[in-house]
Amino acid sequence: MNLGSIISVIIVILVIIFVIVTILRGIRIIPQQRVAIVERLGRYHATLTPGVNLIIPYIDRVVRVIDLRTQQVVVPPQMVITKDNVQIQIDTVFFYTVVEPKMATYNIANVVQGIQNITAANIRQVVGHMELDETLAGRDRISLALRTALDEVTESWGVRIDRVEIVDIKPPKEIQDAMEKQMKAEREKRAIILQAEGERQAAILQAEGEKQSAILRAEGEREARIRQAEGVRMAQQLEAEGRAQAIRLVAEAEKARVEMLKSAGLDANILTYQSFEALQGMANGQATTLFVPTEAVGVLGALGALRQVAKDAKPGGANPPADTQQGMQN
Repeated sequence: MNLGSIISVIIVILVIIFVIVTILRGIRIIPQQRVAIVERLGRYHATLTPGVNLIIPYIDRVVRVIDLRTQQVVVPPQMVITKDNVQIQIDTVFFYTVVEPKMATYNIANVVQGIQNITAANIRQVVGHMELDETLAGRDRISLALRTALDEVTESWGVRIDRVEIVDIKPPKEIQDAMEKQMKAEREKRAIILQAEGERQAAILQAEGEKQSAILRAEGEREARIRQAEGVRMAQQLEAEGRAQAIRLVAEAEKARVEMLKSAGLDANILTYQSFEALQGMANGQATTLFVPTEAVGVLGALGALRQVAKDAKPGGANPPADTQQGMQN
């Protein structure tokens, strides 16, 4: 092989390589959730979407590939002075999404740096109008103010601010010590208040319990006395009814005896004498109460007549026994 042939082969190989390189430069594969900004001869031409895209080699040029996913950027810690002249450190993080790739490419050179600078400036402005206590308790307020300020600027950059979060607020060491002492004093104060409240509630409950106990005890005593009095009343009533029943039975028995004597045909003198004997037997008994019928009142005035009638009624006119005479004399 001579020199000319070798040169020809080299040229052919170079042409083939150039063609392959040219073809490869004309094919662009864009991943999902990414786009590519294409310039033609230094001027914006098109935005390549995910997938396989064809461009004109050496004329079209991909100047930037932009990620459309939500991006997280940490803002460097910022030293801020509050309204009451306390210097604090604030750590911030923000999340953004590119919604207009062309604007994000040509309207600002560095989106992240621009957002960081605007965030730092607005943190000083917002916190400078707040006192320390408001700053520590107002993270949502600061985040909302920062997001509002960023939305006004980043809208022209083709960027959407999704969230702005205050990660940490660090006051000076001496302020932290003072806050810890204050919190400790507040906890002790609440503990004392809760203890006093508990003791007061316990005293109230104890007094209520004693009151209820006294009321129940008084009601029990009253109920016992009422039932005792009711029992006495019932006993007296039953006793009175028993006495009345006994008197009624005695009277009915005496009435029946008198009726029997009358039905036997005895005259009045004999009946009077027998009534007197019945009275004498009742007087000699253990009864403490003696009921004398009205017919027996005349017996006491006619003792002599009764004695004579008794003598005449007996056979042979014999005298009654000595104990009978003694009773009649009495």
